[in-house]
Formats: sequence, structure tokens, C-alpha cells
Amino acid sequence: MTSDQHKQELKNAPRHVAIIMDGNGRWAKERGLPRVAGHRAGTENLRRIIRAGANLGIKYLTFYAFSTENWSRPKAEVTGLMRILSEVIDRELEELNQEGARLVHIGHLEGLSKVLQKKVQHAVELTKDNDRITIVLAFNYGGRDEIVFAIKKMLRDGVKPENVDDALVSQYMFTKDIPDPDLVIRTSGELRTSNFLTWQSVYSEWYFPEVYWPDFNEEELRKAIEDFQSRERRFGGLKES
Repeated sequence: MTSDQHKQELKNAPRHVAIIMDGNGRWAKERGLPRVAGHRAGTENLRRIIRAGANLGIKYLTFYAFSTENWSRPKAEVTGLMRILSEVIDRELEELNQEGARLVHIGHLEGLSKVLQKKVQHAVELTKDNDRITIVLAFNYGGRDEIVFAIKKMLRDGVKPENVDDALVSQYMFTKDIPDPDLVIRTSGELRTSNFLTWQSVYSEWYFPEVYWPDFNEEELRKAIEDFQSRERRFGGLKES
């Protein structure tokens, strides 16, 4: 592919892509493996998609890694997910930092072990000045929980009702310094939003590939972007004929 073709392909590409990484458990079950093996395979896929996204010029990639509802899963699975997150930070942080990736966490650190909390905080602090791509990790995150948290903080700050508008509410979200997602991808073919970026995704384009997350590769990401490029975004309005 020539450089001109490459530029043409990425015309009108999304600035921010958010991904619900679904299908890890079913991927493992079809291979006769425990669910945690699917989560580990899905985590290994993060590196590939982050690199592919950076090469395609995507500036923000958000990954839905663990929801506020996931605590209700079997204890062994939750423990395994926490261990995997810790291992990923240990293994990938230095390389991500060298490649210019900024890491951001949205959600609550409460519930994580003190050691894991410190690892997340260290990763965020270490990479805060990087600007090639921003990786947003939604861990212990829920869209409704985020809105409730924002309302409580506005009340504590004494915000007057007449001063509340979309822009102000957005500044109280975990994502206050992050643009809303242009494209949200949910792998595995499930057609649900699952409490993900409830406030931010109201005008996002959604894409639901059948492939499970561990098998969602650069080619699948390109397909999603090409589908996005073919759409006409109207944000509730109509274009003049």
C-alpha cells in the first residue's frame, strides 16, 4: 500500500474508539479451557490492538476491562482477572511508555488490592506526558455508577440547578479530559451496551462483529473503521439536500 492510499483509507477515521471486549469466556469454552484462560488470551490481544490503533492514527482507545457488575462473578474468575491486570502492568508498562502511550484509568480503584492500586497509579503517573495514543482502561467501571458519582460530586460542590448543562455534567465525568467516542465496538456479536460509557456514547456509531475478542485482530479493526467511514453522522439533525 502506498502512503497516498494509506492516507485515503484513514480519511474520516475515528479519533476515539471504545471497545467492549466480549467473548473471552465463550472463546475458552469452545477450546475446552477455563474462562480465565479466555481472559488471559483477551489480555494478550490488547498489545496487538493498541499497536494497530496507533499505526492507524487513532488517538484514543478505551477498553472495557471490568465492570462494577463483574464483582458478582465467581470469586476464582475475579481473582484471576485481578492477577492478569497486575501481570499486564508489570509486563507491558515500560514498552507502552517507550512507544508514547498515555495510560488513563476510569472507574474506581476501591475494591482493588493496595498493591494493584499503586501499580495503576504508577502507570498513570509515569505515562501522563505521552501523546502518541491515549489508552483508557475502564476497570471497576459502570456507566450509571459514573453518572451517580458525578451527581453526588456536583451536590457536594454546591452546583446550582440553573448552572447545570451538558458541558458541566461532562466535566464531572471520569472522562472529563477525553473526547466522546466516535465508534464503539462490541465483539462476539452480542447486541447490548452493558452499562458502558452511558453518557458519552449517545451519538457514537456502534459496530457489532461476530468474532470473539481474543480473535479480534488488526484486520477486524480495519473493517470496523471502514464501516465507520461509510456512515453519515448527523448527531440528531439532518443534512441539507
